[in-house]
Formats: sequence, C-alpha cells, structure tokens
Amino acid sequence: MMRLRLLSLLLPVILAGPLAAQASGPQALWAERVKCVVAVEFFTETELDRRATEVFGVVADEAGTIIFPAAAVNPRVTAGQLKDFRVYLPGSPVTKYFAATYLGPDEYTGWHFIRVEEKARPLLVPVSRYARAGKASPAVAEELWGIGLRKKDEDFAPFFLSSRVAIIQQLPQRTAVLAQDVAGQGMPVFNLAGEFVGLTVGGFGQTFLQYSSRDRGGLPVVMVNPDESSAVTLADEILPHLGRIPQNTAGRPLAWLGANDLQPLDPEVASFMKLESQAGLVVGEVLEGSPADKAGLRERDIILTFDGRALPLYKPDRVVAAYLDREIDGRKPGDRVKLGVLRGDQRLEIVATLEDAPTLPREAARRYFDYIGLTVRAFTYADGAVRRVRLADHRGVIAHFLKANAPIVAAGLRIDDWIREIDGVAVPDFAAAVARLEAIEADRARSEFVLLVDRGGETAVLRVKLK
Repeated sequence: MMRLRLLSLLLPVILAGPLAAQASGPQALWAERVKCVVAVEFFTETELDRRATEVFGVVADEAGTIIFPAAAVNPRVTAGQLKDFRVYLPGSPVTKYFAATYLGPDEYTGWHFIRVEEKARPLLVPVSRYARAGKASPAVAEELWGIGLRKKDEDFAPFFLSSRVAIIQQLPQRTAVLAQDVAGQGMPVFNLAGEFVGLTVGGFGQTFLQYSSRDRGGLPVVMVNPDESSAVTLADEILPHLGRIPQNTAGRPLAWLGANDLQPLDPEVASFMKLESQAGLVVGEVLEGSPADKAGLRERDIILTFDGRALPLYKPDRVVAAYLDREIDGRKPGDRVKLGVLRGDQRLEIVATLEDAPTLPREAARRYFDYIGLTVRAFTYADGAVRRVRLADHRGVIAHFLKANAPIVAAGLRIDDWIREIDGVAVPDFAAAVARLEAIEADRARSEFVLLVDRGGETAVLRVKLK
C-alpha cells in the first residue's frame, strides 16, 4: 500500500543535515524539483473505441522533451494509433493542460519521448540541472527521497517518499534497490543535498505467502506496486542518454544481430570447461538471414567476448544476456561487432555487420473489416521466428483484433492465429488477404466462408457463418 507522507511535517526532519544549512530550506528544494516531473495523458485509438492512458514523465531538456517508461504503451499498437498527448503540471487543475507531440520510442533506453508545446517550457526544469558532480554512487544505507504523483481525479498532486539504499547491483545497469518505495514509477530520486541520483524502474516485486484452507503451507505470490518503486537506475546510466531523441515515431533505425535465446553458461559446465573466471552465453538460436547467420555464428556456440572485451560476470547470471542485448541496441546498422566464441574446443572470432531490424509487428500493415469483425496484419519476420518458420514459408496474415460476439469469434478464431488460407485459397501476402476479405465483406448475400489457420504448430479449418 502507498505510504503517503505529509511533506510539511516530515520533509524538514528527513532532509535535515546537508540541506539544513541552506537558507532556502528543504521546502524550496522540493518545490524546484517538482518542476522536473509531469503527468502525461494520451489516447489509443482502437478499432472500436478510444482509450485514455495516464503515465508520469520526466523533463529531459530545455526544449520541452519529456521521457516516460515503455510499459505505458501497448506494444501491439502502431504509432499512428497514439493520439492527443497532454501534459499536466503536478497539482494544477486538470482542466489546464499543454499539448505535446509524440517523438517515438528508443530501444536502448526503453523510453518514449514527447515534446510539449513551447508555452509550457518556462514552467519546467530538466532533471539534468540537478546532476551531482562526478559519478559517485549513493552509499548503502544512504537516505534518498523522490517524488510521486496522485491520479488525475486528485489533480496529479505531488507527494514525498523516502527510503534508504539497501544494495547496489549491476542489472546490467547500475541499480540501487532501496528498503521501501522511494518514488513513483519512472520518477526522479535525489539525495539529501538535492542532487539527482537516478530514475525509478518498475518490475521489482516482493514475494508473499498466501494461505488458504486448502493450502496451509502457503502459496508464493509476487506483489508488484504499479504506481511506485524501490529500484533506482543510477544517474550515470541516465544522464548520457537523455539526448537519444528518436529520429521518427517508429524509433528507427534499430540495430539487429539475430542471435536469440542466449542462455548463461551453467556454472558446473563452466567449471568443467575452466571458464569460471568469466561469463559466457550459449546461443540457442541463430535467425535465418540475420547478420549473425551471415557471419557464421551457430547454435550452441558460446559467446565469451564482445568487441574484444570479456563478458562481465554479473549476478544473477541471466543479466549477462541483457548486457549483450543493450550493447547491440546502443549501436547502429552498419556497425561491425566482433564476437569471441568457443565452438567445441576451438576459439573463433566472428565479425558481424549489424543491420536495421526487419519490420516489427507494431509497424506492420493492418486492416479492419467491421462486418466480419476482424483486423488482420501482415506476417512479419518476428512472427516467423516465434513459430520457427523458414523465410520461404513467410506468408499469410495474423489475426490482430477480434470484435466481441462476432461470428468469426464463434467460429473459434483467436488473436494471433496465423491465417494461411481463405476459402481454400492460399494467402501469399497481406495484399492478397485484404483483397479476399474485401470481397467477403462486400458480399452481404454470402452466408459463410472458411479459414485455414495455424495455432501453436497445429492447423485447423474454421467455418465462419455470417448468417
């Protein structure tokens, strides 16, 4: 449950010490740093409605650029479905807001970027203005404080949170985990001197035991607070990347290697192979036609080095795969990367030239057929990869949206089914599928049509009764 502390009573006590010497007092520090945060509202246009989303953002620069976490945007929607971005100042009446423009996502940082209209910018302060000197990390047991925002029905009122650092880990970004929630999700955290320490990240939960009459031993349950967080990505991982403003709303270019399912080397295997002093990643899959495939990387190769540097030893060891992913995401198509691999008893150096990633599902063409109650989208490289389908078999379309109670739902079609045939005719591509569905949609005398679909490697024939 949220621990809302009364600023007027607790802030002077908690922020005593370094702040007490300042004539302006801790309340002034609070008032200035609240200008680093905003509430953001936007609308997602679906086939049938318009849905509002509220998220908290951080001011990145003097030009009114604002960042917010990737989790706020459904990965299934296109940039064109994101409409009417609004920026609210904390505690101001929600009848007053500022328009903003969506700039796009950044794969490396995981942020979405927007830019607020010019008249709002004098009211905002970039979080970088409070950067601490040097790259010193907070110490374990050090007191930190942060900002949270209430919901829209409370005018996004700001509130104060504080806690002490429990541990600092490499995940792979340097992250401080605090004893309690210290700020809202994606919000800034400061030390007692008012210096910027980092931004909170979500996904860190606590495990509890749930007891019942049937399970007296207790069932482990992970509880995650969706509004606040106790984990803080440190400032030296944040500040250098505030300028990574996307070139377009698709977030392209996207560097791509094509080595999937990277698994940390088992400790016992590492000991047997005398690799205890370094990390290793076992390649589970090399995607067909990818840069990794063209460079000669193979399944079961063990990656030991990247661009001449040994993979770092992180705990838990699954973090090593995230480290390599970030190294790729931080580069550009056309960059050459060197992978030092162990293949059997041979050590090899594989040089791969990164490419722009294939079309993502969120970018794929799509079309809604209201009478049928179905949105189909183009089959993408990612659809083939997840189904382990060769490039030569990339055809058909994907069921992207189904209208509730439509005949096609009654026929048994599900979201993400792979539609391979329509009325007994193979569908080679998106355009062919659209043409056939347009004909069905226009023929109101038609009583039924047939789909051949693939679901989890199993095929099924679905008879859709329109009348």
